[in-house]
Amino acid sequence: MDLTIEAEDAAFQERARGWLAAHVPDEELPSLETEEGFAAHRAWERELSADRWSVVSWPERYGGQGAGLVRWLLFEEAYYAAGAPGRVSQNGINLLAPTLFDYGTDEQRCRILPTMASGEVIWAQAWSEPESGSDLASLRSTARRTTGGWVLNGQKTWSSRAAFADRAFGLFRSDPDADRPHRGLTYLMFDLRAPGVTVRPIPRLDGKPAFAELFLDDVFVPDADVIGEPGQGWRIAMSATGSERGLTLRSPGRFLASAERLARQWRAEGDPADTALR
Repeated sequence: MDLTIEAEDAAFQERARGWLAAHVPDEELPSLETEEGFAAHRAWERELSADRWSVVSWPERYGGQGAGLVRWLLFEEAYYAAGAPGRVSQNGINLLAPTLFDYGTDEQRCRILPTMASGEVIWAQAWSEPESGSDLASLRSTARRTTGGWVLNGQKTWSSRAAFADRAFGLFRSDPDADRPHRGLTYLMFDLRAPGVTVRPIPRLDGKPAFAELFLDDVFVPDADVIGEPGQGWRIAMSATGSERGLTLRSPGRFLASAERLARQWRAEGDPADTALR
């Protein structure tokens, strides 16, 4: 196996490292599970996006650089090595965006992706329900047809980023008479500040809300915010999870960066007792 980095890719890697060295904050940002920290991380997304480093693999028309897989990995490795902030927009970038590329309309991509890349709109994931976690297909939240769109009712839980996010995407049962639970589901996007939406943060032991419950009472969603075709929701959700699994490609760089930071901390605080760690 040839692991040599091509000259053009190496040049891209150096540009990424240079930009990160010049822009990564010297001080760690406040926790994104606080209102102050969420705003600070949103501002960081805006800074990344201004120079097209937010979503390097996306087409240029949506705010990216059109980078291929190798360059995406090189950027991710450089990002972790630089100790850059966590990505508050990860739900949108890693789950919703691939879904829109595969199943969305051109209008949806042009409307949603640029504001996602810039951090202007942060997305929450709204899949799990109180009685539908690993058995997601048993979900009960409904989407009922109405003039010009859909009416949502139900409850979602363990919704990541929802405490401070702007919008959410999720699965809803649009055909309660479908012959199998995986059928009759539709994938929709909705505004977390729309009438009928109640967001209830779920605090961790430290009191910070990494997740939230969502209560939906007659929430109107226009047809323009349906992804794919009605009833196609399960297929779309499985496609999204496939994209998420692909993120493990960047794990070695992430783990290496964490190990190097830990080793530096040990050295700074004195020689560790175990010689294998020196």
